[in-house]
Order: sequence, then structure tokens, then C-alpha cells
Amino acid sequence: MKNSKTSYWTITVAIAGFLFGFDTVVISGANLPIKELWNTSPLFHGTFIMSMALWGTVIGALFGGIPTDLLGRKRTLFWIGVLYTVSAIGSALAQDPYLFSAFRFIGGLGVGASSVAVPIYLSEVSSSENRGGIVARYQFMIVFGIFIAFFSNYLLKGVGGDIDWRLMLGVEAIPAIIYSILIMGVPKSPRWLLIKKNDEQAARSVLELLGDENISQSISEMKNAVNDQKGSQGFFGKKYSKPITLAFLLAFFNQLSGINFILYYAPEILERAGLAGKESLASSISIGAVNLIFTLLGMYLIDKAGRKKLILFGSIGYIVSLSMVAYAFYSGASSSFLLFFILLFIASHAVGQGAVIWVFISEIFPTDVRASGQAFGSGTHWVFAAIITLITPFFLDAQDGIFKDNPWPIFAFFAFFMFLQLLFVLFMMPETAGRSLEELEAELVQ
Repeated sequence: MKNSKTSYWTITVAIAGFLFGFDTVVISGANLPIKELWNTSPLFHGTFIMSMALWGTVIGALFGGIPTDLLGRKRTLFWIGVLYTVSAIGSALAQDPYLFSAFRFIGGLGVGASSVAVPIYLSEVSSSENRGGIVARYQFMIVFGIFIAFFSNYLLKGVGGDIDWRLMLGVEAIPAIIYSILIMGVPKSPRWLLIKKNDEQAARSVLELLGDENISQSISEMKNAVNDQKGSQGFFGKKYSKPITLAFLLAFFNQLSGINFILYYAPEILERAGLAGKESLASSISIGAVNLIFTLLGMYLIDKAGRKKLILFGSIGYIVSLSMVAYAFYSGASSSFLLFFILLFIASHAVGQGAVIWVFISEIFPTDVRASGQAFGSGTHWVFAAIITLITPFFLDAQDGIFKDNPWPIFAFFAFFMFLQLLFVLFMMPETAGRSLEELEAELVQ
């Protein structure tokens, strides 16, 4: 019974990932209709319409550690659901691009805070044996949300005529409200209760609910880890330099793969390859489906094969697929050839970076700075996501130079950075699978 309860609670918390994925990608269906409706310039469209949510995500990620520590993981998760609800309704009803961008920004705050609070909560209520699979539920929900967003956009295309894009955005309010209600029934994090609130009795009660078979030992390990860090330097001191470097590089390479670029602009990229508007949306569904299937594979393997091996295989897949997508655009290869390698790229991401990033970052920081560390790693991820989303419309709409009517250099650029990621994995990335958070702290904190 306790195991089924724990599974229910962790899945409930991971639903925030569904909203994350849905909110992030649903804009792809509204991208071209909004561009036509408000006749915005590439600069305005990239800065406000497409990337404003990501700048909200940056703020939410960078500062999400504050409420996660002060209010607690659970309360922060509830308010994340409220942000998603307000954003969905406001974006759907917005009558001008400025108000639209403001509500997308609010949704971005939810995405950013979610990428901090959810992995922390899930890592703190799981054991070393199943932590990878439990935290990876968040990533599964993200890609499930992405798949449903692509599918929803396809179904709603043309349903409401000129307002079909409003329906695409507004439908998110339904799962957001349901999530906000469900999250009130999950327990608080035992590590937060012990370390941040100094409430050992409450922590013991939650550990009992979670089915911990040796509560006294768990409490002792948490206390000892905190005592070892007393009098330590600030977060950016030398003591935490190794986990900070690892978090930065993994998050940096995640976005320099081009994953958000492809997810955000999938319909437009596929139209450039010769697919019609409705057909490109249908092909986008295949992207979501492959993402979902290979995320499940990554979840299955993450505790068995380990984090490092998954990133290694993913890096090789990135290099091959991105190089071939660049070649496809350069040579004018068929749309089916291009789509195959885009799907290979998505599969490589899902089984590698996609499955690992939130798990890895949530593992490598000590409990007392885990919220700050998660905020740093997540913030890095979203800063580069926002920058890439901001500048890519210029290259997609370029009227001259090597980018004119052909985005092949963009994919060649991403392929180069994935070669650098391969070197990072081979020579710098440690394996964290099968080890307790306290064991990892002893190794990575100087």
C-alpha cells in the first residue's frame, strides 16, 4: 500500500512536467497564425511572441529555489499550477501581442519554477535504487505533454477558424486546474522538513509514509551530511565548484543540441522541407510520439545502464542526426529523408539528455544548497533556450547570406557542439546511478 501511495504521489508531482511540456510546445501551433494576425517583425516575434515565455522560464528557474526553500517544495508546486492556469486563460483571451506576451511570461515562470521544485522533491522522496526512474517521471511527463500539445494542435487546427490558436493555448487550463487540486494531497519532502524546518518528527512521519525501512539511519545520514557542511563557503565558493561546473556544462549542452529550436519551430522547419501546413502539424505528432517512446526507454535504462552511458549514446546519435539534417537541407533531399533524421535526433535526445538532465542536476548538490544548485542548473538551461529561441527567427527568415532560404548551417552548428558534449561525457562526467545523495555529496563537494 505504501509503495502504491508513493507511486501515486510522485506521479502527481510529475504532472507539473506535463504542463511544462504542453506549455512549452503548444506555441508551435500558434506561431504562424499569430505572426499573420498581428503582422509582427522577426525581431518582435522572436523577442516577445516566441521567447517571452522562455524569459519567464529563466526568471522562474533562477529564483525558483527561493520559494522552494522558504515555502517548501509542496507549496511551491501548488502555486506553479496556479501560474499555468492564469497563463493559459490569459494567452487564449489576449487581444494584442503585448498582453499575449505578458501571459506567456507568467506561464514561463511556472515552467522555470517547475524545473527547480519538481526534480528536488522527487529526488528527496526516492531511494538510491530507484531515484533515476522516479525523477525521470518528470521528463516522461514533459514529453507526454509535448506529444499531447502537438496532437491537440493538430486536432484543433481549423476547428475555430481564425481563433483555433486561442483554443490550442486555452485548453491547457483544464489539466492545470486538476493538477493544482491534486498536489494538495501529497506529503512534504522529509529532507526539507528536517534540514530547513528542523522538524524531525514530521520528517520521520513522511519517511514512514514513503515506506522507508530504516528511518533512523536515513535521519542520521541527513543530519551527518548537514553537519559536515557547517561553516562552508557560499554557493559559488570553491567547495561547490565541481557540481556547479557539471550542472552548467550539462545544461549548456542540452540547449546547444538545438532541442528547443526543433520543438518550437517543428511545423515551420517541416514546411521548409516541402510539407504543407496541416501535413507539417501531422508530422509534428510523429516527433512527439518518438520523443515519448524513447523517453520510456530512457526511464527503463537510467538506473540499469546509468546516466553517463545514456548521455554517451545520445551524444553519438546527436552528431549523426544533426549532421544528416544539415546535409538534407543543403542538398535538397526529400522531406521523408529529413524527417527520418529529425526523428533520430529526437530519439537520441529522449534516451540521453532528456532522460538524464533533471535527474543528474538534482543528485549532484548537497541538501542544504540543492534548491540553489537546481536553480543554477535549470537557469543555465533556460537562459540558453531563450537566447536560441530569440535569435533563430533571424536565421529562418534571412534574405541573404548562407542562411537564405536554407537553415542547414544552424544544424551543422548544433552538430559541432554535440561533438564537444561527447568529449565532456568521456572525460568529465561522473556516474551517479546507484549511489545515495549523501555518498555523491562526499565525492563531489570539496
